[in-house]
Amino acid sequence: MKFFIDTANLEEIKEANDLGVLDGVTTNPSLMAKEGITGTDNIMKHYVAICNIVDGDVSAEVIATDYEGIIREGMILAELHENIVVKVPMIKDGIKALKYFSERGVRTNCTLVFSAGQALLAAKAGATYVSPFLGRLDDISADGLALIEEIRLIYDNYGYETQILAASIRHAMHIVDCAKIGADVATCPLKPILQLLNHPLTDSGLAQFLADYKKGNS
Repeated sequence: MKFFIDTANLEEIKEANDLGVLDGVTTNPSLMAKEGITGTDNIMKHYVAICNIVDGDVSAEVIATDYEGIIREGMILAELHENIVVKVPMIKDGIKALKYFSERGVRTNCTLVFSAGQALLAAKAGATYVSPFLGRLDDISADGLALIEEIRLIYDNYGYETQILAASIRHAMHIVDCAKIGADVATCPLKPILQLLNHPLTDSGLAQFLADYKKGNS
């Protein structure tokens, strides 16, 4: 499974990349604003800065919600860097745009997916990635992991090459559960990735090893 980091913070991206397990980045206008990145020119420059850190796919989201606007913005984003994947919303004009991009070799990420039917449409339109938001489903007492299982089954039934990019991940067990049910990618903030490192038996075992070493060298 690929690990993407969901942020616009360059330091966090560098830290995840230095860990040696980072495969890509996802971001959005809200994450850009959180880092104080506003204005089209600054946002575009920031996408390039991210691409210069990570040797992998970087999802860059369109703001437009109409077909012509999505196409226009998407083509500008795609020309920024070879790592850019155009992030398109799951709406009618978004599906039409996915088909347009697919026919022209522009890689895409269909975002804000909350049902298996939406994921099926995205795959039919040729999306490179589809992003089901499992955490947001959990927030409304729905089963986000069950959605990923449904999408996996449908894609496997028909051989769709669209990759399932599990988004809205909140903690380490979300990542592990996504790996169990066959998500191709997990995208999340840095914290859940670092949480995978932790186990109390690792901590106590290492403490014991160090204590025994000190005894033998005292």
